[in-house]
Amino acid sequence: MKHGLLLFVLLATLTSGLCAAAAPVRLKDLVEFDGVRGNDLVGYGLVVGLNGTGDGLRNAPFTEEIMANLLERLGVNVTGESFRPKNVAAVFVTATLPPFARSGSQIDVTVSAIGDAKSLLGGTLVMTPLNAADGQIYAVAQGEIIAGGASAEGAAAKVVQGVPTAGVIPSGARVEREIAFDFAQLQTVRLALRTPDFTTAERIETAINRDFGRAVAVMTDAGTVALSIPATGMKSPAHVLGRVENITIEPEQRARVVVDQRSGTIVMGQDVRISRVAVSQGNLTLKVAEAPQVVEPSPFAQGQTVVVPRTSASLQEEPGIGMAEVPDGTSLSDVVAGLNALGVSPRDMINILKSINAAGALHAEFVVQ
Repeated sequence: MKHGLLLFVLLATLTSGLCAAAAPVRLKDLVEFDGVRGNDLVGYGLVVGLNGTGDGLRNAPFTEEIMANLLERLGVNVTGESFRPKNVAAVFVTATLPPFARSGSQIDVTVSAIGDAKSLLGGTLVMTPLNAADGQIYAVAQGEIIAGGASAEGAAAKVVQGVPTAGVIPSGARVEREIAFDFAQLQTVRLALRTPDFTTAERIETAINRDFGRAVAVMTDAGTVALSIPATGMKSPAHVLGRVENITIEPEQRARVVVDQRSGTIVMGQDVRISRVAVSQGNLTLKVAEAPQVVEPSPFAQGQTVVVPRTSASLQEEPGIGMAEVPDGTSLSDVVAGLNALGVSPRDMINILKSINAAGALHAEFVVQ
């Protein structure tokens, strides 16, 4: 990443951060409503119809076991039989049961191979029950798999693109059991902030009470605002949430610097501040090269061929940039301008930010990914 591009990215982040702070955000985009949540489902099933890319049953005996059980449930007696088909694969099936899902509705499922199958392309998932954490069956999945990868193999080469051993089935599961939850009887609904913050929670409380014209909400902590349903005078919790979820507020955010060491990406929040500090940066390069030389004896002379070691080593230190001072209380734009004035690469800039943070001069949460 070039310095100019990095400066552009950081300045764009500053601009977008300033706009985000000034623009109100809907309440539904800031909080989760108590009781309005999904539930994870999982099942163990069998995919059939593969073009010779299924499990090797010798290495995945559980595939043969589930296939035998399935055939016996269908009235086919395979006791004592020996079969080695290559077009079946054992899979885990996962899904999320959305809130208020009703019997007969359909949900998407994800299918992932657990054996040594090479690809699930073209396969069909056989009827698979999906269980929740309580052990009850809440949905049944079946259908053709849409895999997101491709693979080809020859005698001496193999190429794989994407992940052909995993795929999805849109609307591949039908809900058979509903979650026992009487939402209409709630007297109090708690609003859980996705990013807990006392200032944001207080603003939510104020905005809701202002909208209703009376005290119906109260902040209990940095991550929770309790909303009294009877105090609103509305018919049901659903009507209340339908009204409050579109109330807009301006959320408050902590000063934060996020660093991704793998890609060299640096993102700073608009409230980042740095105390007065001096920064110097330089590189030290050490090179060691081995070039062994083969020495042979002279013609008609007695002796043996030997390998003589030859090593060259050099130590080079690039000229430093001196000490660059960052003034006290600088803002994000000042930080960006100051660091780019040093002419360092994104990787070196990450190390500088780490050092500034270690020195106690960076007044923000420093997150390294």
